[in-house]
Amino acid sequence: MYEQLTHILMQVLSHGFSMLTSKVVPLVEAGVSAEATGTVPMSTVYITLIVLAGLGIVFGVALALIAARFVVKVDPKVEQVRETLPGANCGACGFAGCMGYAEAVVGNPDVAVSMCAPGKSAVAEKIAVITGKKAEKVEPKIARVFCQGGTSLSQRKFIYTGVKDCTAAVLAAGGDKSCEYGCLGFGTCMRACPFGAITMSADNLPLINPDKCTACGKCVAACPKQVIEIAQASKAVVISCHSRDKGIDVKKKCQVGCIACGICVKTCPVDAIKIDNNLARIDHSKCIVCGLCVKKCPTKAIFDYIPVRPKAYIDPAKCVGIDVCEKVCPVNAISGEIRQIHVVNQEKCIGCRMCESRCPKKAITMVEVTAAAEKKTKVQEPVAV
Repeated sequence: MYEQLTHILMQVLSHGFSMLTSKVVPLVEAGVSAEATGTVPMSTVYITLIVLAGLGIVFGVALALIAARFVVKVDPKVEQVRETLPGANCGACGFAGCMGYAEAVVGNPDVAVSMCAPGKSAVAEKIAVITGKKAEKVEPKIARVFCQGGTSLSQRKFIYTGVKDCTAAVLAAGGDKSCEYGCLGFGTCMRACPFGAITMSADNLPLINPDKCTACGKCVAACPKQVIEIAQASKAVVISCHSRDKGIDVKKKCQVGCIACGICVKTCPVDAIKIDNNLARIDHSKCIVCGLCVKKCPTKAIFDYIPVRPKAYIDPAKCVGIDVCEKVCPVNAISGEIRQIHVVNQEKCIGCRMCESRCPKKAITMVEVTAAAEKKTKVQEPVAV
């Protein structure tokens, strides 16, 4: 069919061209000079316009037929998913933009509906409805900065006066910071963030806004020192240091670096911390986010992203005086006699939740407290709460 159509078009073109040349261009024999004078007849102009109009119609029909033949049909579900996605095109899902993910999640049964980091659970649930897949719970993630050694807390090996960019600074002997593992503080991650979730502190360290961060990973890719990682937001206690130097060298370079002293290892009640290559590391599959290691770290290298922790609350109506909570409390904040209602010393309670998980009567819950209420509680006598 297409061969015939092409042949017809060629014949029409050839015929039209012949008519034009016969009417407009005078025939001259070889070796004979000629001079064309006079005006072009209106009939020739009309014929030319008619031929051009005919060619336009023929080519228009031909293009329409070809477009109809080779059109790429798009699944309407793909368009629905694409409209549901936030449109960040960040690539955190592993596909080439939102359209790439939309096509994959609709066409491939193995692609999960929860791969859009900016969309989180709300978008995952909508995609599940459109595709008919199971909506799995999305664990919120966030970018974490594994360095606290800002300008005032770390040493410099020279004064850098080049382009204020971390990647450019690395080319100058690895950067101006004495600690080769630390954040350089020139804001490359901030400029790479497409959501405006990163700002630079007065001490030249990245500050990540948890409300804006989508865990897209752009800042991770932009950081030449790899001090930014994507982590679960619920794992709020982290070793905020990446240095592999020995403790004595770390102390010379940074005031808040991990010196691998091992105190956190001994303090952890669930054996979630290990020393590996001169650096403490937390196994977040074991970590209960109790915060005990934060309080014990001598260099404050462990950072707690929970500013005010909830306190244990014992419901007198449910408590039957079983002393399991008293035994598991790592700071001896719970006291009471057997078969008597137990009390929590709010001054000592660190909100580790260990008593909550071990109480067989489910009499213990965690109650949010404000910083002002916590300060006031510290000057009170231990009371039953």
